Amino acid sequence: MSKVAFRTLGCKVNQIDTEQIKEEFIINGYLIVDFDEVADIYIINTCTVTHVSDRKSRALIRRAVRNNPNAIVAAIGCTAQVNPQKLADIEGVNLVIGNKEKENVVQIIEKYKNNEQKRNLIYAEPITKNVKLKPIIFSKAHERTRAFVKIQDGCQSFCSYCIVPFARGPVRSKLPQDVLIELKQLLILGYKEIVLTGIHTGFYGTDLDDIDLLGLLKTILQETKQYNFRLRLSSVEPLEVTDDLIDLMKNEKKLCHHFHIPLQSGSDKILKDMNRRYSRKHYEELVLKIAREIPGIAIAADVMVGFPTEEDTDFQDTFELINNLPLSHLHVFKYSKRPGTKAATMDSLVDGKEKNRRSNKLRDLAEEKNRDFILNHIGLEMDLLVERQISDYKYRGLTSNYIEVEFSSKINWIGEFAKVILEETDVKGSLVRGTLIN
Repeated sequence: MSKVAFRTLGCKVNQIDTEQIKEEFIINGYLIVDFDEVADIYIINTCTVTHVSDRKSRALIRRAVRNNPNAIVAAIGCTAQVNPQKLADIEGVNLVIGNKEKENVVQIIEKYKNNEQKRNLIYAEPITKNVKLKPIIFSKAHERTRAFVKIQDGCQSFCSYCIVPFARGPVRSKLPQDVLIELKQLLILGYKEIVLTGIHTGFYGTDLDDIDLLGLLKTILQETKQYNFRLRLSSVEPLEVTDDLIDLMKNEKKLCHHFHIPLQSGSDKILKDMNRRYSRKHYEELVLKIAREIPGIAIAADVMVGFPTEEDTDFQDTFELINNLPLSHLHVFKYSKRPGTKAATMDSLVDGKEKNRRSNKLRDLAEEKNRDFILNHIGLEMDLLVERQISDYKYRGLTSNYIEVEFSSKINWIGEFAKVILEETDVKGSLVRGTLIN
């Protein structure tokens, strides 16, 4: 039995793509092994969103070659889509497969194995709107406690700093009936939380007739009433969080009380330079409305520092906005120049040292806001999806609003809902200790 090893970089969508590919290998008789083991095939699912992820992708490819110089090494994914030749030039690489052909990796490798003239091959054709998404029907539960369903792929917003539209192509939505087929199979396999995700999740259905993200959510909830599970929504852009979506999350118990709404900057000038289509005021009013309508909800944001035109006053606008908003989680990114994007042609006002200073300042603020959010929940009784066991009698899991809780039990709770009282935090205030009450 041939052995195949995987390593994935980047976003949740990339991780889902890898799980889909693993399933294809399993049903074709391959054995999945750890990346550090000697395998017959190594597949590196690359990310190109920053120069750091590019570098990590190349390092993993070289590591695979060292693990077994005689193995087939396939570099797939986003870097393979936008810069295939750079990967093909790495010694030991056999196949470079972009996102368009990613789901056909098994067939491509089988064809390569049967070809007597071995040479590195590139599959990186442009992605078009007619490249449709197919459902993934898993035959068994994979490693994760929570399952992810990719409801769409692609983006056509072309933010000035972002390489993603070039790597992922235009928006393509999975048919609602296919989403349901895939999701119900995951529920049958025993998953208790399903995360709906995509590259531009809020644009779901813009390429389909009579369906949008809200309609999809309502359809899923209607068709899965018999299952005990919860549904989590991944990142949604500010202009796509509608009043109706807020109302649905407020009133539907199965929808996790958790919004992830990218901010990127709190400066109107920088938002315009980034080609973001909302204002500081719109974002502020949206977050305040959500927090007012759904008490205790977790609201996460992405923010970028060091955009080429970001002056100190722009950064201060960002800091002050975040400081004054009821955000629970903050993901801080330093701007990374991506060739081919509009921002890559701009002269930068921010050096590396200043980028680090701004990043560190926001990260400190993020820790403070997360700690405050958690402390507001001490003493409350909450449902927990238990994700892992950390010692003989200790377990950890996540609440609907994304608080990690640790509790003790002699019973194995992994993959199940447990009811706990949140009692205290650790020294940093990031981990909550609770007591099991059921």
